[in-house]
Amino acid sequence: MFSKLLSTATVVLAATQLVSAQTHTDCDPTKKKCPDDPALGTTVNVDFSKGDNSLFSVADGTKLTYDSKGAVFTINKETDAPTITSKKYIFFGKIDVEVQAAPGTGVVTSFVLQSDDLDEIDWEWLGGDKAQVQTNYFGKGDTTTYDRGAYHQIANPQDQVYKYTIDWTKDYVRWYINGNQVRELKYADAKGGTRFPQTPMQIKLGTWVAGRSDAPEGTVQWAGGKTDFSKAPFVAHYKSIQITDYSNGVKNAEKYSWADGSDGSYQSIKVITGDGSSDDSSSSSSSTSASSTSKPTSSATSSVSKTSETKSTLATSTVTSTSSASASSTASSGSAAETPSSSGNSSTTGSGSGSAPATKTSAPAQAGALKFGVSSAALGACLLAAFML
Repeated sequence: MFSKLLSTATVVLAATQLVSAQTHTDCDPTKKKCPDDPALGTTVNVDFSKGDNSLFSVADGTKLTYDSKGAVFTINKETDAPTITSKKYIFFGKIDVEVQAAPGTGVVTSFVLQSDDLDEIDWEWLGGDKAQVQTNYFGKGDTTTYDRGAYHQIANPQDQVYKYTIDWTKDYVRWYINGNQVRELKYADAKGGTRFPQTPMQIKLGTWVAGRSDAPEGTVQWAGGKTDFSKAPFVAHYKSIQITDYSNGVKNAEKYSWADGSDGSYQSIKVITGDGSSDDSSSSSSSTSASSTSKPTSSATSSVSKTSETKSTLATSTVTSTSSASASSTASSGSAAETPSSSGNSSTTGSGSGSAPATKTSAPAQAGALKFGVSSAALGACLLAAFML
């Protein structure tokens, strides 16, 4: 099995390379007035084997191809990070993604939901780990604790297609593999709801290289080692995606409007409907899905467009000892590497490991941009690890 336990020597090494990354959003509505988020407001089914789809924008530098297996995300060199982002947002919802993850040590495949104030829900696959998949979540970009990640047993996700699901309401987040629930996070278990993902999110699909030559040692350790590009290309296939926007229980949603001075709670966000009226989110039920459905048309040509999507950077450091003291710091769409806890803030079925560092990171929208700094939280945890050793 792919090993994620780091040695004492690695603890000392990583301690000298602590990194914190700048999380980024084009406009954080909890800090200033931002444009309303365009709502999906319905259910869409996208079959990537038919070509590109107008629902998604393509990140700068991304070149996708399409075949009978779906959208082809290819990595040939360490700066490649093909990524697509939905142009519209969901306000609670259910997403099914059929994907065959990319192989290759140090190569990461990711399926991420992310909001304007850096709420986040993730699936991630490491190319060198043929036995596990990782789940994670973040609230308001908070990386001060390291108990949010979990691992789940799965056989050869790089060799076959599985369906991965996120079912997200105001009360819980549930993760499924082929229809079987592997994890649940309840609202109250995320710091009393203050760190529960609850604001409108975009969907991001991508692949990127964590085992690059200039990556921090902690990142490389988490990813399983340096990536050997003599074995390239490394290819992930996204076969299909179905997205249902629950719109916080409101029909015909067109926009999600954050209140001035929003505290980042779902109650502070209004749903603007097609008739121009608005519904206060606090009086709605997020478990009701929108009733209408539509399917975007496919185009034979791939469109590359610049949108106001979040631009992310990647930088990671991980400190872990066999005595389960751990600390890490990551940035890619605003998160940190962490150690999953079997007694943490969520209930998990499957194979969570109490001493294995689970990481959240979404594929960086702009390849090659690394930001380095010092994380006081990671430093403190590192000192604790050293003391315990």
